[in-house]
Amino acid sequence: MKKDIMTLAIETSCDETSCAVLKNGREVFSNVISSQIEIHRKFGGVVPEVASRKHIESMNSIIQQALDEANITFKDIDIVGVTRGPGLVGALLVGISSAKAIAYALDVPLVGVNHIEGHICANYITHKDLEPPFTCLVVSGGHTYLVQANSYTDYELVGRTRDDAAGEAFDKVARSLGLPYPGGPLIDKLSLEGNSQAINFPRPCLEEDSYDFSFSGLKTAVLNYLNHAKQMGEEIAIEDVAASFQAAATEVLVEKTIRLAIERKSKTIVVAGGVAANKGLRNMFLERGNKEGIDIKYPSTILCTDNAAMIGSAAYFNYMGGYISNFDLNVEPNLELGFK
Repeated sequence: MKKDIMTLAIETSCDETSCAVLKNGREVFSNVISSQIEIHRKFGGVVPEVASRKHIESMNSIIQQALDEANITFKDIDIVGVTRGPGLVGALLVGISSAKAIAYALDVPLVGVNHIEGHICANYITHKDLEPPFTCLVVSGGHTYLVQANSYTDYELVGRTRDDAAGEAFDKVARSLGLPYPGGPLIDKLSLEGNSQAINFPRPCLEEDSYDFSFSGLKTAVLNYLNHAKQMGEEIAIEDVAASFQAAATEVLVEKTIRLAIERKSKTIVVAGGVAANKGLRNMFLERGNKEGIDIKYPSTILCTDNAAMIGSAAYFNYMGGYISNFDLNVEPNLELGFK
């Protein structure tokens, strides 16, 4: 087998069109990301049909830009990785169609990647010495998973959200506060100016010993607080609401992850996904990690949100593990973690 493996990766699961080139799953030569946030902001969220069309418009130029920035050509590519799910079906189809065409034309292996695995693998890029096993929390706008990574390709799903994802709850609370989409980063910023103890929002833990999450009740509690304050003509300090909500949400995420790490005797916790960029979550994890003697790792900020570099990393490790896709590979909008 060739010593160094060059991977071309494509990510189009939602509203970022991205292409990256990596060597051996950890060294990023290029990671081009075209975001559609400004386009979708006026709608208050992602419009799937608009996202798909924008992917089509951007794809060819993004791929060429990734090759140019990596200073390579198609002939240098050894494998092609692509997100197959979960995500928006139309958006995923654009990426998979492009990846299939490239892999077929180059006669190189095609590797379909689980988007959630990609988020976890982003940490292999930031932390070159990171190796499984470890405990992982994946938190984004669409997903909240508590995972035990047993190997580079074996992910055990231990807990998940039963309703709203953590990032989704952040965005909905932000909208109720009159903040623009995406609201999660703005909640984090406002929290720095507010009092996290000002409002006692619930910390939903579900059944005893459960590793699942639920954020709909917390979101509703915030909405009820705001509606009651408006009805009573009370002044609302949005900084305090943001800080109190964030404290409640992050406390549940951190405590359950720490508890699983202790139970599994993990010395390392990996945080992944868009919400992994949240400063309040990072600080709480670091504080608890120091107390318990657990090393906390998270990706660089650019690798927290959707990008092709993380998909390329996951593609490489899946390829090395013997997972290669056929050209009848199809999109799986509801793909579960652990399924290849």
